[in-house]
Amino acid sequence: MTFSPFVRRHIGPSDLEQKEMLTVLNCPDLETLIGQSVPDHIRLRQPLNLPDGVDEIDAMEELESILGQNQRLTSLIGQGYYNCITPPVIQRNMLENPGWYTSYTPYQPEISQGRLEMLFNFQTLISELTGLPVAGASLLDEATAVAEGAMLAVRSFRRGRRKILIASDLYPQTQAVLETRLAPLDLEMEIGGVADDQTAAVVIQWPDAAGLSDDFSTLIAQAKAAGALVVLAADPLALTRLQAPGSLGVDIAVGSMQRFGVPMGLGGPHAAYMAVTDKLKRLLPGRLIGQSIDALGQPAYRLALQTREQHIRRGDATSNICTAQALLANMAAAYAIYHGPEGLTAIADRIHGYAACFARAARAAGLNLAGDHFFDTLTLTSVDAQALQQRARAHGLAIHGDHDRVSISFDETTNAQTLAALSQAFGFEIDQDQGATFTPFSTRNGAWLTQEVFHSMRSETQMMRYLRTLMDKDLALDRAMIPLGSCTMKLNATAEMMPVTWPLNGALHPFLPDDCQAGSQLMAQQLESWLSEITGFAATSLQPNAGSQGEYAGLLAIRAYHTARGQAQRNICLIPTSAHGTNPASATLAGMKVIPVKCDDAGNIDLEDMDQRIAEHGENLAALMVTYPSTHGVFEDSIITICQKVHQAGGQVYMDGANLNAMVGLARPGDIGADVCHMNLHKTFCIPHGGGGPGIGPIGVAAHLAPYLPGNGARGEARAISAAPLGSASILCITWMYIRMMGGQGLTQATKIAILNANYLAAQLNTAFPVLYQGENGRVAHECILDTRDVAKTAGVSVDDLAKRLIDFGFHAPTMSWPVSGTLMVEPTESEDKAELDRFIHALLSIRAEINEIEEGKVAYERSALAHAPHSAQTLIDANWDRDYTRQQGAFPGNKGHDGKYWPPVGRVDNVYGDRNLICSCPPMITA
Repeated sequence: MTFSPFVRRHIGPSDLEQKEMLTVLNCPDLETLIGQSVPDHIRLRQPLNLPDGVDEIDAMEELESILGQNQRLTSLIGQGYYNCITPPVIQRNMLENPGWYTSYTPYQPEISQGRLEMLFNFQTLISELTGLPVAGASLLDEATAVAEGAMLAVRSFRRGRRKILIASDLYPQTQAVLETRLAPLDLEMEIGGVADDQTAAVVIQWPDAAGLSDDFSTLIAQAKAAGALVVLAADPLALTRLQAPGSLGVDIAVGSMQRFGVPMGLGGPHAAYMAVTDKLKRLLPGRLIGQSIDALGQPAYRLALQTREQHIRRGDATSNICTAQALLANMAAAYAIYHGPEGLTAIADRIHGYAACFARAARAAGLNLAGDHFFDTLTLTSVDAQALQQRARAHGLAIHGDHDRVSISFDETTNAQTLAALSQAFGFEIDQDQGATFTPFSTRNGAWLTQEVFHSMRSETQMMRYLRTLMDKDLALDRAMIPLGSCTMKLNATAEMMPVTWPLNGALHPFLPDDCQAGSQLMAQQLESWLSEITGFAATSLQPNAGSQGEYAGLLAIRAYHTARGQAQRNICLIPTSAHGTNPASATLAGMKVIPVKCDDAGNIDLEDMDQRIAEHGENLAALMVTYPSTHGVFEDSIITICQKVHQAGGQVYMDGANLNAMVGLARPGDIGADVCHMNLHKTFCIPHGGGGPGIGPIGVAAHLAPYLPGNGARGEARAISAAPLGSASILCITWMYIRMMGGQGLTQATKIAILNANYLAAQLNTAFPVLYQGENGRVAHECILDTRDVAKTAGVSVDDLAKRLIDFGFHAPTMSWPVSGTLMVEPTESEDKAELDRFIHALLSIRAEINEIEEGKVAYERSALAHAPHSAQTLIDANWDRDYTRQQGAFPGNKGHDGKYWPPVGRVDNVYGDRNLICSCPPMITA
């Protein structure tokens, strides 16, 4: 078998190492192992019909040629997306830096202090801009943030109020996503009107879609009189000059941070924000960063109030959001730190100045403006929109038009040349020398962003060192294996990442004319066809911008299918008890009732219990959500039977694609019997996690569900899931590059090595920590669950202790206590070589030896290294060392030397203290 040269770059173990691991497994060859691991009756009988793989240079040249079909007009379209300048120091040292983009969600805070600090800065920035006390660590995009705000309002009334009032001109894509989210829950959306005792939220866009920042104090007063909450979608750059929403009586502020240094990227990824009043903080969706203390009493950051999230509350969670946009939120925070409040205000004033110059010229030419209070966008009324758009394009400009109105949005990149081109396109002179006074109805008063971090880094040297300091605090994939089960932290190759920041990929507005984005559309079409081939489905949608949103989109497609067939009563979703927390959360948001299905002692779906649930709910059965291979890390032999049972009852099968890394090239969800499956491109297909996002969760569907895929909200189409038609379009190139370089044979080989690596780890560790679930032949899939519950009984060592002790060995812990409490789920992926696997094995065996000493009474648990892990440098230099082990044993366990030692910046973080003493933004500087 011949592979492309890149396959050797992506796959960790050499041919010799593969043979050595197979010897340990007592397998003569790789095919034998795959036959023992993957049931024969689900195997794909032919190779994937994909192009042969090519090397990095050829793939980049091919993609460059495709994207070269795009046309870069100067975008003045606005509508929530704006050209901006990414400071090179942030682009090179954060966006393009694997120390930032390969880190995982900060569930282990001791090794995540750098990204947690920057997300804490992000929350502080949002809180200061909005004047609201509690801000989250990022959502997905502005449209879904508005929907999340509306849903938060509904939850706050315990669903006693069921109406959302749209009180201003929303962006079309935002209104479309809001309609999508409200419909399954039978919530009413009313355009205009006055709030009453059934209104949960009044939603306002500020400035609105026409660019107007008019007085909405009357709307707020009406909402308050009716007892409703106010949700404000605000432009954060405009908030540098407009009065803080919190001071105006707003309860929930949301928006997009895209224009804070994040390229438009044909629609994403971009960090959305949400800030709320104190009384709403426990209903906040997404992640919240809080400050706590470590074992030495030092300040330390952590994820706060996690009981709100899916994996704990499941169907009752505040949201189904799992992967968010942490990397982009960090970029926005870094942008604000680099510019400071004065710099941000100067950018806003410059933009407004250009808009004011254009407004004067337009009025002088006899044109009508939609209003007098504006920030960056001017809307001209009673004009021939199509003719003006054509004239603008002839001068290299793209403007927004709708029937007899056009809008022109100015941005950070606007300059004299832009105004000159506008002057030629519109046929009137624009005087750039006249001053402009910012005249919104209500201006910001008082100091803001007074925290030191926003005033201490103006030079590139300072900013570069700050980003490096934060990065060094973290443990990311560029340092060591991150063996998280189900999360697939595989290589994010440099060649895959490079096209992300190409101008013809990253600098495009999502609402450009179709012919201007022809190259990106072609790339997307190719990617859709490749993903359809890999999964065995008839059609694929790339729009869902996270795995959880893919789940939601797939369930909406199932719901629409049943409704179209006159079976709208089908609302029961069967979900195994081992499922991801996002599964029941997504089903609930899709208007379905979740019925759990038991798992048997082997970790498989209990067929008898499933039969009973189907019998009970057959007439109303909408879907079964099943993860395959199972969440327990094995291929269930009965999967085809399971699908048949659901279909016979009139239901549909939703397959969670979290474990697709074990299937690519070996089996296909569509062939097995699934009707829809989401594919986590940030897992199986190499998009990096970025410290908690971005991610993409496209769905593949069978032919009968294809008519119900997500539509383009900006064009008024149904079931829009995200604001942009292609979701997080600018990072699709990563997956395109991965598939193009690997080819069908390479992808299949990667799957086989993922299974080999997992079985090698399972075999080597089974004696120390028994593998909880195995298939009929004693094999696992691409991950395994290590049972650590016995040591809690025999030595008092918790799974948390194991996780923290692994940090001293330089490892991120595997997935803890899921899907079984007190266990570790380990997934090595195909990208890790045997030396790294052996280092991990050595670490866990060394930890088991430490546990043995506790069990034998040689060391008391309370005085052991396990109880005090991880060991920071400050711990070791403490003069009051009083422990039953040496400093060497604490910091350098397993007799390993000092080379490449990772030092956690803090000791064990106190989670309880952090929730009891919630701090989620920086305090202002104390001034004399």
